[in-house]
This record gives sequence, structure tokens and C-alpha cells, in this order.
Amino acid sequence: MLVLTRRKGESIILGDDVEVKILELHGSQVKVGIQAPQSLSVHRKEVYLAIERENKAAAESAKRAAAEGKTGEAGAPEAPVEGESAKH
Repeated sequence: MLVLTRRKGESIILGDDVEVKILELHGSQVKVGIQAPQSLSVHRKEVYLAIERENKAAAESAKRAAAEGKTGEAGAPEAPVEGESAKH
């Protein structure tokens, strides 16, 4: 891990197009600004980990449903049986 010391108003550049700037210092809290392309997702670590857990749970649920025959091809809902209407 690279460890750098920065003061209020100073920045760190990551790659060619990401800037991390120290905006404010309040006791043990640091307010950080991140300038990055919209195509790059930026999350606090606890949010990122929650997203990963949700994605893993959804994938496991889809896998179980597919194994139980509750979905059609590629995870899509099964087509209605002839004479039945699809619920929307």
C-alpha cells in the first residue's frame, strides 16, 4: 500500500484521469473530493461491500431458481403455458 501525506487543498492523481483532493479536515474526519470519469464507479468501501453482497445473493438466488426449473433459458422467466396469460 502506498501511503502519502496531503494537506488541505492538495491532491493525488490516479492514472490519467482521477484526482483525489483533500477538501476539509475536522478532527479525525477528512472530507475528500474525487474527480473521475462517469464511466468509473466510485463508492465508499462499506457501500461497495454491501453492493457485492447483494449481487452475490441475487446470483445465488437466480442459480437456485434455475436449478429448480423456475426460470427459462438464460434466467428469463418461463413462457406462459398455452391458454394462460402472463402476469405483468
